[in-house]
Amino acid sequence: MKKERSKKYRAIQALRVISQILFFSLFFYLLLGTHFPGKDYIGNVEIFFHFDPLLALTTIIAAKAVFVSFVFAAITIVLTFILGRFVCGWVCPLGSIHQFFSFVFKKSKLLKPKKIKNNLPALKYYILVIILIGTVFSLNLVGIMDPLSLLYRSFAVGVMPVLNHTFSNVIGLLYQAEFYSVADPVAQFFTTLDINSLFTQVFFIGLLFLGIAALNIHRERFWCRYLCPLGALLALFSRWNILKLNIDPQKCIECNLCTIHCETQANPFPNHEWKSSECIYCFTCSSICPTNAIRFPLKTMLESIETVNLSRRKLLFTSLAGLVAVPFFRLSPESKRASEKLIRPPGALPEKQFLEKCVKCGECMKVCPTNAIQPALKQAGPEGLWTPMLVPEIGYCEYYCSLCTQVCPTGAIKELTVPEKTQVKIGTSWINKNRCIPWKFGDPCIVCEEHCPVSPKAIKLLNTEVKTPEGEIKTPLAPVIDTELCIGCGICENKCPVVDQPAVYVTSVGESRSEENQLKLDLISGSGGIY
Repeated sequence: MKKERSKKYRAIQALRVISQILFFSLFFYLLLGTHFPGKDYIGNVEIFFHFDPLLALTTIIAAKAVFVSFVFAAITIVLTFILGRFVCGWVCPLGSIHQFFSFVFKKSKLLKPKKIKNNLPALKYYILVIILIGTVFSLNLVGIMDPLSLLYRSFAVGVMPVLNHTFSNVIGLLYQAEFYSVADPVAQFFTTLDINSLFTQVFFIGLLFLGIAALNIHRERFWCRYLCPLGALLALFSRWNILKLNIDPQKCIECNLCTIHCETQANPFPNHEWKSSECIYCFTCSSICPTNAIRFPLKTMLESIETVNLSRRKLLFTSLAGLVAVPFFRLSPESKRASEKLIRPPGALPEKQFLEKCVKCGECMKVCPTNAIQPALKQAGPEGLWTPMLVPEIGYCEYYCSLCTQVCPTGAIKELTVPEKTQVKIGTSWINKNRCIPWKFGDPCIVCEEHCPVSPKAIKLLNTEVKTPEGEIKTPLAPVIDTELCIGCGICENKCPVVDQPAVYVTSVGESRSEENQLKLDLISGSGGIY
């Protein structure tokens, strides 16, 4: 019987590894599939996010509205009620990555499991409290630490561009060595993936992800134990699950191997100290028990269980911290007047509603065919960190593309058809005559006018008279902007042949999503005078 039980739990562990591989493969498949598909519409590549109850809860609270797609999050909650935090141990792709790094560090002797007696697992609950208090006041910070948002952003903006650049160099070396039979299919494969390779924060976001992974050297699954707010939320729902740990006192030799090798500090031994809310049902304890004393029977009856000790004082302090965080994140110059370079993707909600819903996941950045959508740093203030913005110096908004509006998992970017998207104004172009080739030097240049996609064109060419420094009079065709027709796509700025600072540039002024960010300040109030 002992041998049979040992095989049973080892088989369950093998199934768990297979489950982790399958769900991570699905996540990675959807990640790779988030690129221009060669047609106007893309599938539900963002579906993974809709099963995340933390994103659902915070988005609903912050935006004071229900996003229908988050109905799938109810499935996760119901299963957690029944089976406990199995999502963390069997499904979560970020958890799988931490499990992999922990395994590598243990095999390399960098990580040495040991029995730990501290209350650090309570930290993730305090982080959850801060996030939830912020959302009550419409400050949505969940995207910074939500595991799915963090992982997707890290891969899309940090990891994959680095891998793409690395393999590009390898392919170049293969071509130099004349290994064409190998280089050609590899080059074709990476071309098919269509990976955006240039992001303004690739170093910082990539380094942050590597730093989080490196924490596993200190403790196994460090993120899952101490920092993950989604894990804390699922732990609150898992207290009434039907899977309970049971240690046979007749067989237990009190070796403490189960507690030493517990991945999340659930403390299986002694039995009465086992924390059901911290257990992710990896079954490591039952598989390594030398006497097969540990089982997980089904118990439908409610029973008293050990929980993480949450200090009332610390809960009060973290609640106050969440409250104080609201003005700290919002008191910035950008809250008074919009940044000229903060150009949001087409379909973005008005800025206040946009920030309430955006979870900084990077889906829109990954799918943009021109690599134009980048993570914001300071342009939207602290609250807007890593939210998407258009950077024309890197790319432009493709006129007949609405992919970014289709992949947003929370509705921060409203879904638009291609005809609807072409009518959206995200900004306005301007000409710097001191840098424009025809205006400054009198030489011919019509690049911006040629590339302008709207019809009739927003950039028009007029005959003008220019006196050069040598006194010569020239009459070139020079560009002017029709601000009523311009939609701010940025292709003129992106294609301008003037190096460093282009002669034509785009700002967010005039965007159709905002009534305030218009060309002129509204100085008239009602029927009164000027104030």
